[in-house]
Amino acid sequence: MAELWDAYDKTWNKIEGLTLVRDEAIPDGVYHLVCDVAVKHRDGSYLLMQRDLNKHYGGMWELSAGGSALKGETAFDCACRELREETGISALNLEEIGRVVQDKTHCLYVEYLCVTDGSKDAIVLQEGETIDYRWVDRSTLLQMREQEMVSARMMKFVCELNL
Repeated sequence: MAELWDAYDKTWNKIEGLTLVRDEAIPDGVYHLVCDVAVKHRDGSYLLMQRDLNKHYGGMWELSAGGSALKGETAFDCACRELREETGISALNLEEIGRVVQDKTHCLYVEYLCVTDGSKDAIVLQEGETIDYRWVDRSTLLQMREQEMVSARMMKFVCELNL
């Protein structure tokens, strides 16, 4: 079954009566909602997830779990679902840290931070999405090269907000 998304305009208003379908062209001036969640442990380390080799940017590390909101799903609900699916972390203590409009990809990004004190060994990988994970300190995170990371949006928030 095809994945369905709600359609939005550039000012974050849902366009009633228009449904988008994953992998189908999105008309100009129309956007879909995408959520990302950065995970920070109470000890100050950050969770990095390695993308499945068969995905776009395969093998690269990212500072977030995330994906597209399904039809009828709020940004918060999407973020909680994606976090649980991609990491195994069930959390409702997400803090919205920013929003980004990306015209080129027709995406409205809502960025969240999850601070956890859960076991670092309890991360669950999602088949077809992630193949590995690691926890890194802030210094290591900030020194990672662009060729390793696929999280430019989230890294911007980490730096600007001193997360």
